[in-house]
Amino acid sequence: MPLALGPFIVPLIVACAMFMENVDATVIVTSLPALARDLGHDPISLKLAITSYVIGLGVFIPICGWVADRFGSRTVFRVAIGIFMTGSLLCAAATSLSALVAARFVQGIGGAMMVPVGRIIIFRSVPKSEFIRAVNYLTVPALLGPVVGPPLGGFITTYLHWRLIFFVNIPIGLFGIWLANRHIANMHEEHPGPLDWIGFVLSAAGASLFMLGLSLVGGELASGNVAFVMTVTGALLLVLYWFYAQRAERPVLDLRFLRIPSFHASVVGGSLFRIGLGAVPFLLPLALQEGLGLTAFVSGSITCASAFGSIFMKTIATRVLAKFGFRKVLMVNAALAGAAIAAYGFFFPGTPHWLIWCVVLVGGVFPSLQFTSLNSLAYADIAGRDIGRATSVASVIQQISLGLGVTIAGIVLQISRDLQGHAHVVWSDFWPAFFAVALFSVASIPVTAKLPHGTGDEIARGVRGKVGKAA
Repeated sequence: MPLALGPFIVPLIVACAMFMENVDATVIVTSLPALARDLGHDPISLKLAITSYVIGLGVFIPICGWVADRFGSRTVFRVAIGIFMTGSLLCAAATSLSALVAARFVQGIGGAMMVPVGRIIIFRSVPKSEFIRAVNYLTVPALLGPVVGPPLGGFITTYLHWRLIFFVNIPIGLFGIWLANRHIANMHEEHPGPLDWIGFVLSAAGASLFMLGLSLVGGELASGNVAFVMTVTGALLLVLYWFYAQRAERPVLDLRFLRIPSFHASVVGGSLFRIGLGAVPFLLPLALQEGLGLTAFVSGSITCASAFGSIFMKTIATRVLAKFGFRKVLMVNAALAGAAIAAYGFFFPGTPHWLIWCVVLVGGVFPSLQFTSLNSLAYADIAGRDIGRATSVASVIQQISLGLGVTIAGIVLQISRDLQGHAHVVWSDFWPAFFAVALFSVASIPVTAKLPHGTGDEIARGVRGKVGKAA
């Protein structure tokens, strides 16, 4: 029999999945230049290895809520971890960019079910007053991935071989499956209803073609015309889905949730913010290695500093929200996060490593507070029966925005390199890319500014109560 679900053990179990996913994501971006050399491609082209994962997410996240309701959240969670591990092994065996892209897509299928279903498990298991505490229990252990991943990936890449990085998450995944068997109940809805196959095909095909087309712009795997046609076709399918979803009784992605102010601010404003932050894990290691000439190990040792900043903020996030409220925190913090991203563009050869480390450390503080606020606010006004469907909407938009960040950063970097006439990227090519993606984080401010005063009061009251007791 599984133990009683509470705000402590369940988030930590789901954190195993997030830890595995975050380790995988951070080790691969640290190893991109070495991967590019071995596979015979430009390092910028390796953005496909990141966006192909997001495409896998975009295809299957929309049905994660229905699948969890139909087959049980624990069953789907365990299978998802298994698929993710299979994708990791395929990545290790890849001998070409196309094979690596396909293997990352398989990982994306696992990730599409793994983390969103884990969130469903959490938000169905804790009261609203415990949301922030649950998110922190979930996020802090998961943040260890960015602490461990970059230096570990850099060490393996520099002193061993990049293929070994994909074996790191295998024991973590096995441990997560074992914990899920012991401590998570197989919750599901009695009558989840039929799956919206028309909506699934439209949204999946639209998101896949749009993201893949953008990722192929300026790349070596397809011509510009092919990339353009794919992007436009994907955009048209997404627009078609928008009109379809307004009329469908139970669409696979119910966009009507976006009419709820707190959910709209969290998802739309949060996605603009995530475009800026999604680019950083791709741009920063590339800038340190290709721009400043650092080894993968030194680069990883520097980029992990942001995780320390994130963990620090998690320890005081509830107090900050209790004092200032969601609306003010989301607006001011977005501006500070944008400034931190732009600051990365000022690094140049000869910049002291300790100074870069400190800037990256501070840069990790603001995203941590923003994500805690956004993830908690998203479900403030969502009924328990709708959490699965709302999670599908939030997750697919958020993940696609992270992929867009990588894609946009890669395009701006290519344009910057071409305009400056460089055969290979150098340090001066990076500042326009950092400045461009920083603007997206700042662009989230007008969206969150529309939040009614007092939004999220139920959550905030829970936070204030706990802070008062602690004091």
